[in-house]
Amino acid sequence: MTGPRKNVAPAQMRAAVLAVAEWLDDPGASRPSRAQLADAVRTTARTLAQLAPGNSVEVRVPPFVAVQCVQGPRHTRGTPPNVVETDPRTWLLLASGRTDLATAIDDHRVTASGHRAVEIEQFLPLVRA
Repeated sequence: MTGPRKNVAPAQMRAAVLAVAEWLDDPGASRPSRAQLADAVRTTARTLAQLAPGNSVEVRVPPFVAVQCVQGPRHTRGTPPNVVETDPRTWLLLASGRTDLATAIDDHRVTASGHRAVEIEQFLPLVRA
């Protein structure tokens, strides 16, 4: 990440998730616009980083965002030892409590490498929409 970021207000994050909620509940529904999807993914990921400040786990939701979170050892070069990566829809399902991390990992919708990666689960869901 470059430079300091403004904190995400809970109402801002909730509104962004509500804008894509129909698609989360029904994958056959109209896909949200790229801007709506990007807003929901970025605000939820940045909220996670606010709730769990640190640099020991990197959460990646390509192509929209990567954030570092969870207190612990900081990595400075190369691939971090603790990484969670998923697609935008799965991330938003996790962030909104529509699925849990263990299920998403078991279903191969989330990759979690490193023994600390699953620590993000204690901060999920971020919002119930």
